[in-house]
Amino acid sequence: MSEYEDIYRHLHSNPELSMREFDTAALTVDQLGKRGFEVISGIGGSGVVATFRNGDGPIVMLRADMDALPVEELTELPYASSKTQIDMFGKERPVMHACGHDVHVTCLLAAAESLHNARETWSGTAIFLFQPGEEDGAGARAMVEDGLFDKIDKPDVLLGQHVVPTKSGTLQIRSGAALSACDCFDIRIFGKGGHGSAPHRTKDPVLAACSIVMRLQGIVSKEVDPAEFTVITCAYFHAGRVINIVPDFVDLKIDVRSYNPTVRKTVVEAVKRMIYAEAEASGLPQKPSIKKPDDIPSIVNDKAVAEKLIATFETQFPSQISEMKRDTGSDDFSIFATEKGIPCAYWNIGGTAPDTWDDANRNGTLSEIPANHSAYFAPAIEPTLKGGTDALTLAALAFLKII
Repeated sequence: MSEYEDIYRHLHSNPELSMREFDTAALTVDQLGKRGFEVISGIGGSGVVATFRNGDGPIVMLRADMDALPVEELTELPYASSKTQIDMFGKERPVMHACGHDVHVTCLLAAAESLHNARETWSGTAIFLFQPGEEDGAGARAMVEDGLFDKIDKPDVLLGQHVVPTKSGTLQIRSGAALSACDCFDIRIFGKGGHGSAPHRTKDPVLAACSIVMRLQGIVSKEVDPAEFTVITCAYFHAGRVINIVPDFVDLKIDVRSYNPTVRKTVVEAVKRMIYAEAEASGLPQKPSIKKPDDIPSIVNDKAVAEKLIATFETQFPSQISEMKRDTGSDDFSIFATEKGIPCAYWNIGGTAPDTWDDANRNGTLSEIPANHSAYFAPAIEPTLKGGTDALTLAALAFLKII
């Protein structure tokens, strides 16, 4: 794995923001080209897909995401990122692989080599997908809309994994709902601005927006079955610039998470209903603008696929596998599966050094281990890379035809 440890360090030191992963994509193209795979790049921007046809048999697609986050790295690792990059708004940002996508890329490249080296033992087609823009929810849909499924054979199964701060060398998987759906709203509440000392001459959008933020929580408490998971978050509220001017508008960003498709539909409709109703009740002069930039289905692990993987993983490393907890986060991996009705499975691999995890477990400080999106998130190189590579390789072989 020494070659791939070097690749990992390089990727970690050279992260790229969502939909700007051109150097990372070029590295994958170079590595995959060495194996003689059919490589197509530039799908949906910087997406890459490589196909390895190895006779008749099932078609298995393995996916890794490539993008990093606008976070200043504080790990003090010798290979820590000091990179900056211009974001989509034209601002220079520090960039860090704070979610472990460098692990994902490295493991998938290593798994591609492993499957190539073992080609005499199996028959079928392996497809290796390197996706841009997972963090902003744009990458999977961009690849699909750019004709991904016109460029490859339809997979019989789709597989993916994510590194998390559990013990390195372990793996967590479950059947059924694994990650939540994500519905995001960009909202503009229109009012009539004026002097803060004369509110009767204005139509204050700030008051209306505050009412909306409070009222949305009533959807969770009064319209959704308490047994169902739903979260509605307003983490962005922007209004005005000075203390004595009522602004003409307020911008909100609302984030909704759920598992159940029926609940999801109910909540999305209720969010829109309440925004429009509060604006009307406040006597605002214009209907709010509601845009929905993210529409990501939940990841639901196919029962048959998950059970086959669990049996495979338990045979190979029984003491390292456990049941994955349902994750309230989201991943646009699900878009590839739902677009063509492909059975899928998605699991977690541990990234915390075993000694660190064991000490934290004994001391009751597991919650203090830096997690994904932290400026201190630093997966242990080994056994994380080996564990992730083995998991992808074994998962693929579980569905390919063994000779």
